[in-house]
Amino acid sequence: MSELTLVLLRHGQTDFNFSGRMQGHLDPDLNATGQAQAARSAQELAKREPLLIVTSDLVRARQTAQALTEASGVELRVDTRLRETDLGQWEGRTPAEVEETHPGAVEEWRADPTYAPPGGETRVQVGARALALVDELREQFSLWGDEPGRPVVLVAHAGVIGGLTAALLELPLAEWMQVRGLDNGAWHELRWLPDEGRWLRVAANQSPEDDSGAAPDGDA
Repeated sequence: MSELTLVLLRHGQTDFNFSGRMQGHLDPDLNATGQAQAARSAQELAKREPLLIVTSDLVRARQTAQALTEASGVELRVDTRLRETDLGQWEGRTPAEVEETHPGAVEEWRADPTYAPPGGETRVQVGARALALVDELREQFSLWGDEPGRPVVLVAHAGVIGGLTAALLELPLAEWMQVRGLDNGAWHELRWLPDEGRWLRVAANQSPEDDSGAAPDGDA
């Protein structure tokens, strides 16, 4: 197998991101800033001539992916395995609001990939479902690797991308939560090294330009 290039693109900003509210499976549109972020990222990543774009089914990701599809003319697929973490009872709330009713819970969630919000998912569970998609594409998408510099682009969310990146890098659980800080409209880039049988992250939190409107801490 040849080297494979994988780009993990976070959706543009929503009003929930701007106000610091956790979205999870809630489904807001991109706001004006997010639409501009999606357009800039699309123009930059279209230069890479992606082979395939796969997006979460949530609107904020699909709108971001659609901008890249229009800029590149590349096929777009939707896959629910890229949906953001189910945050259960925390969805729609700010971390401060959660802290009022569950003291210390947000800090524990940010530190422990096996911790789930009440009624929600863990980072490990989210990483596993997204990893299954990448493994499936490696096996079934035959064009991937024909031109190693041309990426497959997955358009998703901060929590999913954090979990997937940690899973791809085969990090020990104690290091999973160090993979964070992806801004709205930014991406990680990874490369599959066939001779070594592993993924390598070659770029982190890349974007066309710095954007002060991005969510600073990578929350969902």
